Amino acid sequence: MNTGILHHPIPDERLAPAARAALEAAPRDAMGHAVFRTMSGTDARLERFAWLGDGLAAAVWERHTDEQLTAYSQPGHHTLSCYLGGGYRVERHGAPGQFGAPGRLCSLPDWHESGWMVRDSLRLMHIYFMPDQFTRRAVLELDREPRELMLQDRTYFDNPALAHLCQSLLDAPWLGTDQLLRANEITHEALSQLLRDQAALRPDLRLKGGLAPYLRRRLADWIEAHLHEPVTLGRLAELACLSEFHLARMFRMSFGMPPSAWIAARRIDRAKALLKTGALPLQQVADACGYADLSHFSHRFRAATGVPPGQWRAALRG
Repeated sequence: MNTGILHHPIPDERLAPAARAALEAAPRDAMGHAVFRTMSGTDARLERFAWLGDGLAAAVWERHTDEQLTAYSQPGHHTLSCYLGGGYRVERHGAPGQFGAPGRLCSLPDWHESGWMVRDSLRLMHIYFMPDQFTRRAVLELDREPRELMLQDRTYFDNPALAHLCQSLLDAPWLGTDQLLRANEITHEALSQLLRDQAALRPDLRLKGGLAPYLRRRLADWIEAHLHEPVTLGRLAELACLSEFHLARMFRMSFGMPPSAWIAARRIDRAKALLKTGALPLQQVADACGYADLSHFSHRFRAATGVPPGQWRAALRG
């Protein structure tokens, strides 16, 4: 098995049995998070780990140390940190006098650099996620272009709703497909809350190119209304009064991904909504989302979520 644990070993004495089993079952890219690799090289004990799919991973760490410096440098991914216990003498360089405590949160964006003086005992949860997790949320939830926004670098902030979601994730089992699907759902909700709370406009932003906001909204709305039909680049270009070449280029700038990727993601999102809230037969769900047939739908859904649509619905209802 070609798994990440072979590339980022953690000594047995610092690895709970359940965490080891989860690491051995995870794909290699589950271990690619730089913050995870850094923590693996400290005296921290990995209590729990879960590869949640959709580029998401979660870990619970415990540390007991007199004093040790831990540094992160432009990890390339975002990390949400929630203190679960202790941390009363943990402080970040550049933020003297601010200390951790249970329920306190940190958002560490992909570009950040930080050094942490860790003292005494602490227990914390990390959620690791790639920047593209904010892409669709920026457009759909904040009506902004993804390139306009950045995740703020925040140390020890309070957000009761977000802390509650972290606690819900902690309380959820992380074993088995059904439980991992529920954990995945909680994590997506937490990331939406984090975006609303900690997203900010990039400083000195001067956008060049891309679609006008009204045109971006028109295209997004039209796509939503026609997901059940074949959607072509030519039809989108016609709506925008642009050539196919220019539409494809500016769409990517304003939506953060090519039209084909946006449409594919929205079809999966619609399928999830229909599976979660209704009792439509799978064939009707496939038709409503524009898939050629049930086999094509099942293949695409499984590729996106890791499980077939019927199992996904049964897990959420169970």
